[in-house]
Amino acid sequence: MRILIVEDDPVLRAVMQRSLSDAGHRVDLAATLAEADHFWCVQPFDAVLLDLNLPQDAQEAQAGGATQGSGLTVLRAARARGDRTPVLVLTARGRTSERIAGLDAGADDYLGKPFDLAEVEARLRALVRRSQGTQDRSQAGELVLDRHVRRFMLQGAPLELPAREFEVLWELMTPPGRVVSKRSLSQKLSSFDDSLGDNALEAFISRLRKKLAGSGAGIRTLRGLGYMLEAQAGGGAEP
Repeated sequence: MRILIVEDDPVLRAVMQRSLSDAGHRVDLAATLAEADHFWCVQPFDAVLLDLNLPQDAQEAQAGGATQGSGLTVLRAARARGDRTPVLVLTARGRTSERIAGLDAGADDYLGKPFDLAEVEARLRALVRRSQGTQDRSQAGELVLDRHVRRFMLQGAPLELPAREFEVLWELMTPPGRVVSKRSLSQKLSSFDDSLGDNALEAFISRLRKKLAGSGAGIRTLRGLGYMLEAQAGGGAEP
């Protein structure tokens, strides 16, 4: 998944980034309302983690004593332009009014601070599953993805993959049978500081095809459209 974290506390922001990155997600960071609005407008995300009490811009944040604004401003703007990205709002524990305001503004879920990082990831997975209509377990041929434990099984045995190949296959299996454009794959597997180019993507696809050979699951190229992972009769994969 590609996730946007909107949080002005640098320590909490770094901890969440490290936790989600270690779990295999691509993470972008925004510390102010202006950054959050800009990033959300120019880049599609799978999910957004949104704090509610944020400085307006970077100059104010650096000056100290910054004028605080509400993250709900950014959320309402996204919903007004038709953006349905799942949003997990971070609130001070016990502030019922904040939770209600967030849900009314279009948030999908909320989590009170302090929170457990494992719960953050679990809630994000659940939100994305609901938004994409996917289940915890997907299968194509003899390839199985268990999202709960983040594991691929191939012909009954664990399929160990390098991080980037794992991410590519995860996107193609979410869910299988849909066309995923090169642009969408590159965006999902990149961050603003680390871009995945077409040549690298094609190399990952080529390696995955070899590893899936004979499994009844294959990656098909649809010229001008992108890639599709599907169950294939005869167990072959298109070159």
